Amino acid sequence: GAIAASALLLISLGQVANLGATLPLNGNWLQSLVLEFVLTFILMFVILGSGLDRRAHIGFAGLAIGLTVGMEAAFMGPITGASMNPARSLGPALVGGIWQHHWVYWVAPILGAQLAVILYRQLSNGFRDFKE
Repeated sequence: GAIAASALLLISLGQVANLGATLPLNGNWLQSLVLEFVLTFILMFVILGSGLDRRAHIGFAGLAIGLTVGMEAAFMGPITGASMNPARSLGPALVGGIWQHHWVYWVAPILGAQLAVILYRQLSNGFRDFKE
């Protein structure tokens, strides 16, 4: 999807705004690595708590996840690009040929999501209901 969207953007508007490529502000890859890790951790934690936990209110997940993505993009988008998803970063990089610090947008989200799963598993009693 990200590749198709970037290709469509390139065809329709040309090489505008780096085709949405995620790039660290001023080339500060370490800052982006840390922030993308934290952003993805928070997003995955919200997904686990609102969308995958049976104790969560039905119908709440979309709002919780959408607001989380929106807030994270609004606050950290100018600094890191607020990717939180390697596939989202791959499309613009592949179509536009923009690979500077691209590894950050694979390493940080994967590690951030994994830590969220590990911590949520501990806090949620191994993804089981507490009444067992």
